[in-house]
Amino acid sequence: MMARGFHVTSVVAAVFAAAAALVAQRQPPTFESTTRTVAVYATVTNTLGRLVGDLTRDDFEIDDNGIKQTLTVFSNDIQPITVVLLLDRSGSMKPNLELEVRAAETFVHGMLPFDRARIGTFGKSIQIDPDDFTSDRDALFKILRGDLQKEGPTPLWNAIDRAIDKLLLEQGRRVVLAFSDGVDEPMDFSGHAKSLKDEMKRAEDSDIMVYAIGMEGLAPMQAQHAVSGFGGRGFATRRRDDSMMQKPDEGMAKIAEATGGGYLELMSAGSSLGAFDRVADELHHQYALGFAPQKLDGKLHDLTVKVTKPGFTVRARKRYLAPKS
Repeated sequence: MMARGFHVTSVVAAVFAAAAALVAQRQPPTFESTTRTVAVYATVTNTLGRLVGDLTRDDFEIDDNGIKQTLTVFSNDIQPITVVLLLDRSGSMKPNLELEVRAAETFVHGMLPFDRARIGTFGKSIQIDPDDFTSDRDALFKILRGDLQKEGPTPLWNAIDRAIDKLLLEQGRRVVLAFSDGVDEPMDFSGHAKSLKDEMKRAEDSDIMVYAIGMEGLAPMQAQHAVSGFGGRGFATRRRDDSMMQKPDEGMAKIAEATGGGYLELMSAGSSLGAFDRVADELHHQYALGFAPQKLDGKLHDLTVKVTKPGFTVRARKRYLAPKS
């Protein structure tokens, strides 16, 4: 892939410097396992869909299995994130391979100094680089501009499972950001192919948030042609026909909703780049809420997060796994 220059203006540099200074003064809330505090990260928007960042502790209510809880943790400061970006490199994504790299670069560019990330790709294999999470944006750009795998099946849920593996030992807010057409087509995992149900439960149990960017992919027969090429020239030489395309799998929206993440369905290059910028901004401006569960039964509990004022919409995870006494 040809390297592309990435220009950071002095204004952007100043913003990052200011953010770093702000974070140095504000320590993010900690959820110590010894206190058995349930962490809930909430995104709040107004009727125009814009982020709302000036609510107070008293504006929130959390119900655990229908019973109102007392908030023991509240913060609306900028929050650091640890994230695995997953890029679908399958044959069905062929029209969007270059686009998703540009979108991922946009997200990395929006990372703040205290954020850490790894880049994952999935197609013929599942690969996550570098070996450890890093805040070095140049290192992440180098991976994105390197020789990424091309064309293959779509082991979406196995890729998300692998990303969760990498996040389990990390502290704080942990996120999987997956870019895919969402049509799961696993490799041969010797009977160990994961499903939407598997990964939804695992993400809920592990308190890991999933964001999904859905795009149209090539229909199965068209994807096969894309891999082999038409007359040796490849699919890219043909004009796109909407009848050749299929919409993203609805499972992507379901796992995002269940884990308190977000789902965006994109059909154009311009909206894609803006969407990744929006995801980064949203992740940095979520409310960190916490409460001490009253029932330690080792079971999944239903969570409801509400804002008491009218005109606001809250996104947060729907369930949590209660610790066992």
